[in-house]
Amino acid sequence: MKANVGGLDRVLRIVVGLALLSMLLWGDEGWKWYGLIGLLPLATGLVRWCPAYTLFGIRTCPLARR
Repeated sequence: MKANVGGLDRVLRIVVGLALLSMLLWGDEGWKWYGLIGLLPLATGLVRWCPAYTLFGIRTCPLARR
């Protein structure tokens, strides 16, 4: 499993993931559980690998281009 998520992409994924997870604490009752969607961008940002990027052949990580 090679890294395919680069620096800026990684930071954005982690920030968006944490923002979505915050909906669990401060979201309205109806929308509260949609915050669990934040686990996906958070996980892909932390492990630096995105299965969708692999499927479409996208790489934003400069190390993976070598």
